Amino acid sequence: MAPILQVALDYVNLHRAMKAAEEAVAGGVDWLEAGTPLIKSEGMNCVRELHSRFPKIPLVADLKVMDAGRIEIEAAAKAGAQHATVMGAATDSTVKECIRAGANYGIEVGVDLLAVGDPVKRAQQAQEWGAGHVGVHTAIDEQMPGGDPFGTLREIRGKVTIPIAVAGGMNSETAAEAVAAGADIVIVGGAICKARDAAEATRAIKQAMLTGEKRATELFKRVTGEEIRDIFSRVSTANISDGMHRAPCLEGMRPIVPGSHLVGRAFTVRTYPGDWAKPVEAIDAAGPGEVIVIDAGGVSPAIWGEMATLSAMERKIPGVVINGAIRDTHTIRKLKFPAFARLVTSHAGEPRGMGEFNVPLFISGVRVFPGDWIVADDDGVMVVPKADAVELANRGMECLEREDRIMEEIRSGKSTLAAVMDLLKWEKNYKDKTE
Repeated sequence: MAPILQVALDYVNLHRAMKAAEEAVAGGVDWLEAGTPLIKSEGMNCVRELHSRFPKIPLVADLKVMDAGRIEIEAAAKAGAQHATVMGAATDSTVKECIRAGANYGIEVGVDLLAVGDPVKRAQQAQEWGAGHVGVHTAIDEQMPGGDPFGTLREIRGKVTIPIAVAGGMNSETAAEAVAAGADIVIVGGAICKARDAAEATRAIKQAMLTGEKRATELFKRVTGEEIRDIFSRVSTANISDGMHRAPCLEGMRPIVPGSHLVGRAFTVRTYPGDWAKPVEAIDAAGPGEVIVIDAGGVSPAIWGEMATLSAMERKIPGVVINGAIRDTHTIRKLKFPAFARLVTSHAGEPRGMGEFNVPLFISGVRVFPGDWIVADDDGVMVVPKADAVELANRGMECLEREDRIMEEIRSGKSTLAAVMDLLKWEKNYKDKTE
């Protein structure tokens, strides 16, 4: 049997889900999935609408049932779904009841193994109880720190004969690997639904599944380790802020060179107002690729200028962030050195040597520790804690991907952001406003 490509329509707006579904069908997708967010937002009506619009395409209602299984499976079947899901973490009685209800109403039930302590054992039980398939699922929040489902997939493949679905971080590079590891159903969400051209993305992924050849992609994949430097180089500070639940930047820091994009780990310096000894000495102490972050109390005189800039460039220092003052900005702009500072002034202080390296700083209400990641552009300077850097880099990329798709929907539909996002519907007291 050829592997099945299923697209997860994880939207909260039905009209956006329908548009992505149309493109995915045009690209040759095998199954459509009414994603859990879509069902929670639009109710079972979204299943009815998808079935009505695409009656010949098998439809999955990703209910993720945890209780009241019979009622929910019956509702999905009557709305037009051919498949529905129950969580493997549910009680035995709930999983069995869903499978029995599926048999009664003619709908196949898949068991999602997300958060199951022993997924192999649960997969074997699901097969014994009559499940249509089991799903190896790396949740979106688990993908961000770099979760990988293939080890579990291979282990389960050797223990059951029913189809296995795999979901979480699938794209044109990983889909072929998933099939090789034993997946019968490859569930793809963002790599199709956030693609500017979902039809072309669908074709690329399906081709990779059928041929076993990876198709390179720059988007829709999650990274680990030092690979995050590349991600931080591509996302904006706005993307990172959104991924950090609207975390603030270092307020008041402005770029000296417009258009700069600065990325690197923080080498922190604490100095006294106007004392430029430690900031200059930091150029020799910092390693290549480290961003010098200086706390000079947020006041003048200047503690950085053109000669410090030239020295930093010779040492492969990617940039500087100054909670204080900078000067010689005309020359710094000519050198195109990424410098961000709170103040610009013409007068400098004196080198007195009163300060220290690699200590925690507290700037604009944000703590900056040595080794934290610094990402800065025209919108400001973001500090990404080193302990969370992998997750937050991936979340920033997820925000970039989502916005790419939204902007394409605005262009293609000649619409507005408010219309695409159904803003009125999601305002508080929406019902009161429409009556």
